[in-house]
Amino acid sequence: MIALMGSREIRTGLGEPRSSVTETDLSMMRRALLAAEGAAERGEVPVGAVVARRGEILAVASNEREATGDPTAHAELLAIREAAKTLGGWRLTGCTLYATLEPCPMCAGAAHAARLSRLVYAAPDPKAGYAGTLHNTPADDRLNHTLAVEGGLLEAEAARMLRDFFKNRREKLRKTPKTPS
Repeated sequence: MIALMGSREIRTGLGEPRSSVTETDLSMMRRALLAAEGAAERGEVPVGAVVARRGEILAVASNEREATGDPTAHAELLAIREAAKTLGGWRLTGCTLYATLEPCPMCAGAAHAARLSRLVYAAPDPKAGYAGTLHNTPADDRLNHTLAVEGGLLEAEAARMLRDFFKNRREKLRKTPKTPS
């Protein structure tokens, strides 16, 4: 368990300093980035997630789709499930989900369904982001619950990890000999 509290103005990578980002937010996102790094080492897309409440980590997860063959084994979903187990119930009110990549439709929906209070993500996802890029499920007031969203925290680090992962994957594919048909 990590318990860090305190707030000060922090540059998030989006240019303007934002006072709503805390030292706890930075610590939790760094932990999510470590989880993402572990995923990359296992050949998984490097996405990590942490669910925390008042500075206490309830769950840490990373993508496990390749290892499990489960298309729903996204880091965010796994972290939400584990946090619910830790707390003994599905309502994660008062909790924050930290994710290294903007959640997809499924994960943004899970954050909504779990009644999380807040979502903080690092890198936006222009192809699948449902927390402000393609759609904004967490802020959709047609739903019965909304949650606060902060994007761009440690964005450069998360984006670099993703970029390097996919660059290495493409290089490996180029070097793999093609079998004659």
